[in-house]
Amino acid sequence: MDDFRGLPGLDISPEPPGSELAASLLSAYFDELRRRFPGGFDPDLALAAHDEELVEPNGILLVARVETRAVGCGALRRLEGMTAEVKHMWVHPAARGRGVGRALLGALEDAARMLGCTSARLDTSAHLREALCLYRSSGYMETAPYNDNFYAHHWFEKRLGPGGA
Repeated sequence: MDDFRGLPGLDISPEPPGSELAASLLSAYFDELRRRFPGGFDPDLALAAHDEELVEPNGILLVARVETRAVGCGALRRLEGMTAEVKHMWVHPAARGRGVGRALLGALEDAARMLGCTSARLDTSAHLREALCLYRSSGYMETAPYNDNFYAHHWFEKRLGPGGA
């Protein structure tokens, strides 16, 4: 599998959560969830992150671009203490399987460390098998539920060592 991290064609950078690009990517993400989840998808039931949670010092929204095309996004928000939560991870279907998601997740973990967090949590649906595979293969361990996200079937946590452990 190609890993775009470090390749000249991939750029992962912060994006203002209220921007037109951020809104477009999150809309595409939510549209895909509406299609994939039995019964559809309502962001309010999923405990969606709000714009003010996705700016420093509370969090960040990152956009992945290959060349100049935005192909994915991911967000991070601070929870209690020194824990961050990964939210809204999405990669365009045409860019999947090429390492973009793994690079984006790594960048979110780096951002969590920059915010002083020592662990990252996330939840996901059983209907997103590729996400489950990514999180497990990236060192996330399944844990007890830490929220009441209506769509979550799996909850994960990862300890974030310095510099990428």
